[in-house]
Order: sequence, then C-alpha cells, then structure tokens
Amino acid sequence: MISNKLKAMSLAAVTSSAALFASSAQAVEIEYWQYFFDARVTAMEQLIENFEAANPDITVTMTHFPYADYRTKVAAAIPAGEGPDVVQLFYGWLNDYVAADLIQPLPADTFSTAMVDEEFFPMVQAMKDGDNYWALPTAVRSLALFYNERLLEEAGVEPPTTLDEMVAAARAMTKKDGAGNITQVGMTAGMTAQDHHWWREVLVRQMGGEPYLDNYKTVNYNTEAGQKALDFYVNMAEGDDPITAFGFMDEPQAAFKAGRAGMHIDGSFRIGSLNKTRGLKWGVTELPATSDGTRSNYSSYWVNAITTKAEGEKYDAAVKFMEYVTSDEAMQIWLDVVGELPAKPSVGMTEANANDDTFGPFIRGLAYANTTKFANESGQRQLMVEMVERITLEGMSAADSLAIAAEAEQKLLDDYYASN
Repeated sequence: MISNKLKAMSLAAVTSSAALFASSAQAVEIEYWQYFFDARVTAMEQLIENFEAANPDITVTMTHFPYADYRTKVAAAIPAGEGPDVVQLFYGWLNDYVAADLIQPLPADTFSTAMVDEEFFPMVQAMKDGDNYWALPTAVRSLALFYNERLLEEAGVEPPTTLDEMVAAARAMTKKDGAGNITQVGMTAGMTAQDHHWWREVLVRQMGGEPYLDNYKTVNYNTEAGQKALDFYVNMAEGDDPITAFGFMDEPQAAFKAGRAGMHIDGSFRIGSLNKTRGLKWGVTELPATSDGTRSNYSSYWVNAITTKAEGEKYDAAVKFMEYVTSDEAMQIWLDVVGELPAKPSVGMTEANANDDTFGPFIRGLAYANTTKFANESGQRQLMVEMVERITLEGMSAADSLAIAAEAEQKLLDDYYASN
C-alpha cells in the first residue's frame, strides 16, 4: 500500500513538473520601448499590469529613453536583433521606420483596414498603405490655449475666444522691469515647441491660406496668407508693444509652469505634467478663432508598431498587446493619466469626455483639426525655427525669410519623395 502511495506521489510529482515545464515553455516575454515622459510611463505601467493580468502567459518589459536619444537607440537595436518587439514612434517618423525596415505591417486579419477606418478618427489613416496599417495610436493630440487663472484675474481679463482678445489679454498680463525688459510674458512663443504647428496648420489657414498642396508634397505658404500669419506671430515679440519674448525662460512650457506666462499654446499631453505642478491654477480653452469665427487646429499622435524583430511566439504576443493598447479601455486610461485624447470616437465623444472642462476643448478641436504629413518632421520644424531667427536675429524681412523657408522645405520634400 505504501508502495502504491509512493508510486502515486511520484507520478503526481512528474505530472506537476511536466505541467510546470509546459507552462514555462509557453511563457513569452516581449519588450516595449517608448521615450521618457513621466505621465506616459505611468500610464503604460498601468496598461502593462492590466494586460499581464488578462494574459498570464505573456510578460511585457518596458524600456524608455530620453527623447533626444530615442530614435538613435531604436535604429541601432532592431537591426541587431535586439530591443523592442513593440515600439512607440511619432506618426511623422513612419516613412523613415518603414524605409529602414524597423517595423512590419499589422496583420490584416486582426487590424483590417475596414475595421480601423470605421472605428478610429480619420487622421489615423495616414498610417495605412494599401490593405494594411503599419501602426496605430492609443491616443491623438490637438492644441488648445492654456491660461493662468491667477494672472488673468489679476489683470482683470477673461479667457479669450478670438485672436484679438488673446492679444489684448496677453498685453494686460505682460510685465516689464524699469529698463523695459519683459519679466512676465502674456503669451509664450517658440517654434521649437508647438508653435510651428500653430503657425503652419492654424494661423496660415485662419488668414485664408493652405500650407501645403498635393497631399503635403507641395509647399503653399509663401503667399499673402502665409506672410500675414508670420507677421502676426513675429509681431507678438517684435512689435511696438510686445506681449512675449522668444527664448523667455528657454522653453515656453517652463515659463507657463513657473507662473511667469499668462497663456500658452500646447498639446493635450501637457495636462498630466501641469496637474503635478504645485501652486499653479490653470484652465484651458479652445484655440482662439478669427474675428469672423474661422477656426483651425492641428492634430498629431504617437503610434505603436510591431518591429521586424518580433517573430514566432513573440510576434503573436505583440499582436495581442497591440490589440489591448488600442482598446477602448486603454484609451480611457491614457486620457485619465496622460491627458491625450482617445483615438476612437467611441471613447472621445462620450458626453462626459467631450464636455469635460479640461479635455473638452481639445476633443472639440479635433472636429476642425488638420494633420501635417511630414517627410522629415525634425527637419521641417528646424526650417520654421530658422525662418523666425532670420527675422529676429538678422533683421531680415518677413517676406524674404518666408520665401527662403518655403524654397528650402520644397527641396526637402522633393528630395525625400524622389527617393521614396
């Protein structure tokens, strides 16, 4: 009898060991990479925890890098068979990632073009090529006008609804020292932040122009509308009664967070960090319209994609992870933690979200937003920076600097599309 019991125990031990081995053999670990932004990391940690709870056979390891190093790290790791299985990238980098063979198309049986076209906001269709999507976002962004409640109240002005009201409110909040140096700006300014989007897709359109033609392959802002937009922007700092200063406190968002700026145009992703800024009372409203009610906005997004490193069981796990991070649940979590807008109307356009005091202005802005299709996002942004610097540092006329920028950007676009 003891012998039979020992045999049974031995058999159970073998069975248990086999089961443990099988479970271990089935466990898959995948890597996820994104750039470091505190709120984004917090949100992704929560998504990974939820995903692993629902998929105990899959472990997701997250790695993040400073923004300045991110693209270099990704470009070096994947060709070497290392790094992420799922990677986050800015939508404007998609062409570069495809050309460098860093990512692979999403499986059409899981992410059919018909399904994505129906369920997501239209701007994500820039990620589509033929019968496949290459990447998809958890969230999208738009711009809005942040304002410092204390400074507005102190100046006796209301949150503006038009560009004229914005300038007047900014003037009332601008402060100078005895030597005439600006110590507090009414409005932030800087093409290195979000202003190049505001100028390109908002101000140019509000002045009656269209920044690009031919699906963003032809520059079209070297026009009367483009010059009006540039004059308006530069005169905020260079006019007879300036309401801002380029380079004030180095970064526009830093000046606003420090309480030294009355208003600041930024993306919805800024909400998370502003919520953590102690002592700052702020509000947000839609981007100011023209006096005749013309509105425009800019929408962008970061996407997730499956890398060419992911194969076999890692590929299957990566597909499952992509399904979760593009789910309604994940989008609501991302909105709550990061402040970026859901990529699906089913989440973004709920009554609670669309009318929210904080998120609502951004969500409503999606209705009239345009998405720039970049060939080289960083290169095209730098041309806008140089356009303003030629005026402010070299004394060049706005018309001449605008013409130089347009010519340089057209060459950049021509060179890119000739080789792609």
